[in-house]
Amino acid sequence: MPYCYLEDIATADAAFEAWGGTLEEMLQAAADATLNVMVADLTTIEAREYRIISLEDESIEMLLFQLLQEIIYYKDAQRLLLRINQLEVENKNGNFLLKARGWGEQIDAQKHELTVDVKAVTLHQYQVEQTESGWRARVILDI
Repeated sequence: MPYCYLEDIATADAAFEAWGGTLEEMLQAAADATLNVMVADLTTIEAREYRIISLEDESIEMLLFQLLQEIIYYKDAQRLLLRINQLEVENKNGNFLLKARGWGEQIDAQKHELTVDVKAVTLHQYQVEQTESGWRARVILDI
């Protein structure tokens, strides 16, 4: 699991760090960490529905922010638990383009142990950085 939850960062929110050897790995780990705040066991989510996500921004930080907001949006608007399983980022003319494919299924309280409801990604202590070993992000979710 390329993420960990941070207990002492935010009292009424959920905080995590996600990492990966590549930017794409870190983005996927952060997406899983966000969904794992809402669902206790990600392996209970089956590939029944697919969505394509296309995002663009000038910064990697806001690209991650948008990706996590999309996961929350699908949960709220379509009652869809969506895991990102393919993702690529391209730098084109100073903008970062993200194309991702996510799979998942409708929320089923009998099948999915729901934990807390994530409302949004916050910018409080939000951080994305490239390190010697890859990429790392720190995110706090409003619950």
